[in-house]
Amino acid sequence: MTVTIVGSQLGDEGKGGVVDLYGDAADVVARYQGGDNAGHTVVHEGEEYKLSLVPSGAIRGKTGVLGNGCVVNPRTLFDEIDTLRDRGLDPEIRVARRAHVIFPYHRVLDGIEEDVKSEDDNEVGTTGRGIGPTYEDKAGRRGVRIGDLTDPDVLRERLEYVVPLKRALAEDVLGVEVGEEFDVDALYEEYREYGRRLENEDMLVNAGKFLSDRIDDGENVMLEGAQGTVIDIDHGNYPYVTSSNPTAGGACTGTGLGPGVVGDGEVIGIVKAYLTRVGSGPMPTELAGVEGDTPGYDGDAGEREEELATYIREAGDEYGTVTGRPRRVGWLDVPMLRHASRVSSFTGLAVNHVDTLAGLDEVKAAHSYTLDGEELLTLPATTEQWGDCEPSFRTFDGWPEVDWAEVADEGYEALPEEARTYLEYVSDEVDVPIYAVGVGPGRSETVVRERPF
Repeated sequence: MTVTIVGSQLGDEGKGGVVDLYGDAADVVARYQGGDNAGHTVVHEGEEYKLSLVPSGAIRGKTGVLGNGCVVNPRTLFDEIDTLRDRGLDPEIRVARRAHVIFPYHRVLDGIEEDVKSEDDNEVGTTGRGIGPTYEDKAGRRGVRIGDLTDPDVLRERLEYVVPLKRALAEDVLGVEVGEEFDVDALYEEYREYGRRLENEDMLVNAGKFLSDRIDDGENVMLEGAQGTVIDIDHGNYPYVTSSNPTAGGACTGTGLGPGVVGDGEVIGIVKAYLTRVGSGPMPTELAGVEGDTPGYDGDAGEREEELATYIREAGDEYGTVTGRPRRVGWLDVPMLRHASRVSSFTGLAVNHVDTLAGLDEVKAAHSYTLDGEELLTLPATTEQWGDCEPSFRTFDGWPEVDWAEVADEGYEALPEEARTYLEYVSDEVDVPIYAVGVGPGRSETVVRERPF
């Protein structure tokens, strides 16, 4: 059986915590897209682990797989594996031979492009990890795949073709001076060594066959997405998107499992009880703003909105796991959730950070948008239209601060009545049952209503 974990918003919904929550019953956890731009924070036995590439389930001794839809920075991969080993863990990681490799020149070019775009306020707000340029090379049929690292002749041939192209782009088009990141010999030596280590540690797999065989053996497989629906390259607010498909369809193309396999399992949409965003792009429900990220923000949004945004940001520790950047904060966007559920066919929801909103007099949720005098219940197709949308809010009574550990022990009915009213509104509007409610950072601080495996 499979369970697919999908972010339903703009990323940072707490997907890693849900993978950790349901991980006991999983035998394998497979990432199906993204790279080391995907920050996950997992709390296990009182220890906090921050991961950007290793699948979250590895903390709990599960087999972790980086699928063919991922882009892999071997430096990050082995740094994370070695760090986990230093902390007493022994992660079992497999990497798809068809996954593409992030090279240092990808990271350099990523940063240059963002700098150029920032001059016209058109930057996407990437993490600068080289994700987009690597996917560009993949689509342009000039990428280097993980399996290529194990064949010296193929690796040399690939690098001798692509590196001069990248050097010419950097020097002749972008006008920057390049260094060893564009040196074929240096790259060959370093990445050939990564290939040897991948082979020596028996990490390489044909992902689709590997996962299918495990399922045929009766094992449970969890498919873990990075980022969120509204930064999906096809179904998000383009161009302020990631370069892959975090939606459930990406679980098929990014692992080699067919849609019948994924569709026969559960697809759980992860929801933060409010909304956050890192980087530029529209956000109709935003409170206040973040200078340099919020389009047109001049640092003046009104005292009450600033106070609310600061309260939620601090209470929820809303700073990027990878970048440390402050996240933009807004009220829950229900049209966004309807869009996400339709795109990925959610069978259940996990709503996180309900405790973060405790203590507010009132909590709001955007029920619909108004665009050119028309009410919209879901996202419009273009980013420009979404930026012109005016949210229509529903207002709910706030709920008090309580002993959240006690609530997690006692179950859903122990939640404050006002919080349950809010959650049931969300469930009704998306027409999907709530499987879990996060009321703290640890696995034990979750109200579990359904276990999908």
